[in-house]
This record gives sequence, C-alpha cells and structure tokens, in this order.
Amino acid sequence: MYDINKVRENFPILAREVYGKPLVYLDNAATTQKPLWVLDAMRDEYLNVNANVHRGVHYLSQQATDLHEAARERVRKFINAKKIEEIVFTRGTTEAINLVASSFCESQMQPGDEVLVTEMEHHSNIVSWQLQAMKRGIVVKHLPITDDGRLVCRDAITTYLTGKTKLISVAHVSNVLGTINPVEEIVRIAHEHGIPVLVDGAQSAPHFKVDVQAMDCDFFAFSGHKMYGPTGIGVLYGKEEWLEKLPPYQGGGEMIDKVTWEKTTFERLPFKFEAGTPDYVATHGLAKAIDYIDAIGFDAIQQHEQELTRYCMEQLQTIPDIHIYGPDYTKGTVLSVYCRSTQKEPSLLCKDAVVSFNVGNIHHLDMGTLLDRLGIAVRTGHHCAQPLMDRLGISGTVRASFALYNTKEEIDTLVAGIRRVAQMF
Repeated sequence: MYDINKVRENFPILAREVYGKPLVYLDNAATTQKPLWVLDAMRDEYLNVNANVHRGVHYLSQQATDLHEAARERVRKFINAKKIEEIVFTRGTTEAINLVASSFCESQMQPGDEVLVTEMEHHSNIVSWQLQAMKRGIVVKHLPITDDGRLVCRDAITTYLTGKTKLISVAHVSNVLGTINPVEEIVRIAHEHGIPVLVDGAQSAPHFKVDVQAMDCDFFAFSGHKMYGPTGIGVLYGKEEWLEKLPPYQGGGEMIDKVTWEKTTFERLPFKFEAGTPDYVATHGLAKAIDYIDAIGFDAIQQHEQELTRYCMEQLQTIPDIHIYGPDYTKGTVLSVYCRSTQKEPSLLCKDAVVSFNVGNIHHLDMGTLLDRLGIAVRTGHHCAQPLMDRLGISGTVRASFALYNTKEEIDTLVAGIRRVAQMF
C-alpha cells in the first residue's frame, strides 16, 4: 500500500501555508522538496564527519572519504552501471552535459562535424553544443517532433544522420511535454551507424528505474535536486571506453597524478574529471535520497505518479478553452507505438509526471501569479526550452509537475484554482 500521509510526513515544508492557504507544490520538475531522511543525514555529516576527502590521513578525512565513495557505489547500483569508474560527480545535469560537450568536441570532432539533438531539448542540451559550435565550428542539428510532441524515431533519425554526425544528445523525458522518448530505440539506431548517444536523464531518474546497461547509452546525466536530494550535485555516467578517450574538463587539485613545470599527468577514472574539492556532503545526501526512493520502491512511485498524471489531464480537459501540450495520457498511448522494433511489451506510457497547458488567451504568467495567491506553486514561462516554444507557436505555458508526495486532492485544488482565475478574465 502507498501510504501518502506517511510519505508527506517526511516533507515538513508541505505542511506550511502560503498567503494563508495550504501549500500545493506542483513545481517538481524544477526541483523537488527534500525528506528529513536526507536533511538529517547531511546535518549529521557536517556536525560529526566534516573533513576534506581523499587528501587526509586523519580519521575524519578517511571517514568522509568512505561516505563519499560509498555514495558513488550507491549511484552505480541505482543506474546499474558496470563499474564505479564510470560514475563522475558533477554539479548537476547541466555541468555533466557541458563536460561531455567540451571534452568530446575537443577530442572527437572537427569543424563541420555534427551533433544531433531534438526540438524538445532543455537549453542545457542546446546551448552547451552551440558554445562548441562557436569555438570549434561544429554544427548543431535538431530532430523535428510531431504536433503532439513525439519523435518518430527510425525514419526521423536516419533521415537526419550524415557521415558528419558524431553524437546524438537527447532528453529521456521532456521537461515541458512530459514525453518519454524511446531512448533504447534511439541508441540502437545510433549504434548501427557507429554514433554514441548522450541521454539527459534529469526528468527520468526521479520517476522510473533507469538501467544504463540495458539502455546501452554511452553517457547519461542527472541531478540530485530533482530526485529529493540536495542542490549542487549531479552525476555523469559514461562508458569506461569513452571516458578513457576524453580529456579532462577542468584542471586543478584532485584530478592530477603528477604535476611538474614541464608536464601534468592525470588521475585514473573517474577522478580525472573531478577537479577541486567535491561537495562530499551533497554526495552523501544524494545517496540517502536514493535510499529513500528505494525504500518506497519505483514500482509504487511510478504507479502513483502515473495515476496523478492521468487524473490531472482528465480533470483539466473539463475546463473550457484549455490547451494541453504533449502526448494525451488519457488515450493510453504507449511507448511501444514508437519502438516497434524492440518487440517488447509496453512498460511505460508516453507521458510522465508533467502537464503543461494554457487557458484561452490568459497569459501563462498571469495564470501562474494568480494561482500562487491561492497557495498553488506551478511553473510558468518557456521552461528553458525556447526552441520548443517556437515549434508550438507560443511564448510559454503553465506547467504542473508531480512527485511522490503529491495527491489527487492537490490536483482538485489546482483545477478549482484555474477555474477561478479563468472566471476573472
């Protein structure tokens, strides 16, 4: 049984009021709230184990190092990476993508070579490559999406691949549309052409089980703060063979083997990509967040969040003049429709935990501002996805996004709030 009341007790912030109204927090795609399980563990480390890692022979340093490296192993198991050397700690998904963009382009690409992304990408998976285009003369191309926000993989990818394509970088789940992209199919097609794939897992890792070996992606990036962990910590998974090929992203302490005035040699994996003092308390917090997710269980979490997503879309569709963007969850479209070659039973619906919408001519900022006065926290704007907004022909949306602690009653409050705001206009 999914005891939502017990779950919510672990998140004291959910009990607070905003403008005299109970807080309804529906901005989880931006960041999730943190359970006491995580906060208490981090506080305990600062109080009792605080010391720099990897550098000291004294007790506290060794204890902190043990916690830090135990967190790396915890992450490895969480995404089923083959080796601990394949887990690189970063500040988040954005830095992980920038790391790959910088190091991959420096060592693997020439002017005129191409990176392929999609129209639904977050800016972090666009601008990172555009910066390399300005520096190194590479070309950034994008895969189109359908009007309801999906990729039709094989035809689209093979049409856009050329002999110059060196890497495909794609979101696992769209932060605007909630579209679950068929990354296993994308990886399969790419590998048929000898092309590596980077998957942005910022919106997937918090919501359903990720298995990087089964996916066979070459790189996978995600953030701690979107999965009930602390801010400022993230993970880049990279296949060992690729990480060995790539040069360091930054220079400094921790990532060196030996430094002389003539030459520097670099540490073994994964440390050559981790310059400077890591946020070792945050890595411990991330490990505890993973423990928390596992204690509840992804099957239970996924079922709960899918029920919320379906219920939200059904209720929103009762509001006059509403437009919901992305795949229609209520029609039961399944991932296998876009992955026919896998010959697998569908395991995921096509949309997950995110619903973006507009109502009539009401500006998304006005809707979000007035909902806030009712205690309802949603996201408004372009959601760091302006090219997607251009594709949809809008300036922005209102976005409600769900986590393991949200309830149908909160969705009822959201729908009532939207109706109240719509009446004002």
